[in-house]
Amino acid sequence: MRQNQIKRNLHASKPSVGCWLTLASPSVAEALSHCGFEWLLIDAEHGPNDTGDVAAQLRAIDAARAHGAEVDAAVRVRSNEVALVKRAMDCGAQTIFLPTIESVEEARIAIASTRFPDHGNGGLRGVAGLVRAGRYGLDPEYVSNANLEACAVLQIETAMGLNNVEGIAALPGADCLFIGPADLSASLGYLGQSKHPVVLEAIEHILNVCKIAGKAAGIFATSGDEAAQYRARGFSLISLHSDVAWLTRGAKNALSDFALGRDKSDPIMR
Repeated sequence: MRQNQIKRNLHASKPSVGCWLTLASPSVAEALSHCGFEWLLIDAEHGPNDTGDVAAQLRAIDAARAHGAEVDAAVRVRSNEVALVKRAMDCGAQTIFLPTIESVEEARIAIASTRFPDHGNGGLRGVAGLVRAGRYGLDPEYVSNANLEACAVLQIETAMGLNNVEGIAALPGADCLFIGPADLSASLGYLGQSKHPVVLEAIEHILNVCKIAGKAAGIFATSGDEAAQYRARGFSLISLHSDVAWLTRGAKNALSDFALGRDKSDPIMR
């Protein structure tokens, strides 16, 4: 089975940049695969992505990789439920983002949901080999190697999660703690103020806890400059916004450039 490069980068403390896929479009997923992102996240929490949409976009990313793209896929499930994780992984996802992890017990269940039961590891994922992830039963190594490639990214995005972050980071199998600044700021009482000093202090605390625990930290960035700053501070898994953001920003910037160009060349518009 294919090696999970996202997981290898995290464990090697190698920064990587990705992008959220929220439009439920295989064509968008395939196009962005060729843009240089190291990973793409299919968002089934806020995006209108059901299991069929997830599978279609995983196929699109695989198709791009077959044509030279160096990109990996991840899936964010809509909630921390074993059945949802199982379906995403059966479709072929190896890296799972689990939203709103607030306690050590929730984190333990999240990690276990990405693992097949094996030698008392507490795995909760149901075993199925006749699925896309196992090449429909044609990959003889799939079941035995799937746990090695499974990657659990736990999202810390509430005040309760912040309070329990030390215990969460200490858990074996927690490959990365990922910060959602928008949700975290709202939970801390500063809705829409992700740059508030209290929120920034919380983000720095989570990052430091990860460093002490030897775990990777990730975060959502809204611009290239912000993403570069996060990388310099020690974040490993950095999302550079989303498909819909680049679509709308590109359109608005093009229209702005067009208007400015027309004003300069057309005396009627002066």
